[in-house]
Amino acid sequence: MEKIASFMIDHIKLQPGLYVSRKDTFGDTVITTFDIRMTSPNEEPVMNTAEVHTLEHLGATYLRSDKEFGSKIVYFGPMGCRTGCYLLLAGDYDSVDIVPLITGMFTFIRDFRGEIPGAEAKDCGNYLDHNLAMANYVADRYLKVLENITPDRLVYPV
Repeated sequence: MEKIASFMIDHIKLQPGLYVSRKDTFGDTVITTFDIRMTSPNEEPVMNTAEVHTLEHLGATYLRSDKEFGSKIVYFGPMGCRTGCYLLLAGDYDSVDIVPLITGMFTFIRDFRGEIPGAEAKDCGNYLDHNLAMANYVADRYLKVLENITPDRLVYPV
């Protein structure tokens, strides 16, 4: 069996950034998958499930409420390796096109206080596994990448 495309990215060279992972076509619609890489793979500690879960709840809430992109959100959620998240958008986009959207989302997460949306037993399959303080922290840390994003952090390394 051949390796899938995402396993062919050199994770030793990969640094935190915002990358186009792939583009797929379904009928007449292009689906762009973004790699929101928040930590340096195999160099930095991965995020724990509690903060990743909180990022998912807050990020999905923010993204689906966005006036421009909300109706184009196909999926937002964590990577299994816990070094970042994937965002799938209906449309043909480049990383630079969504820097403001992702910056807004992480600013929202960094500044969020209060009850986490959907973090009740009736709304969530693992409602006890959340960590808002750490989600605030990792969002703030990733914002530093976004605020000074350079072209090499918008395209996968070769």
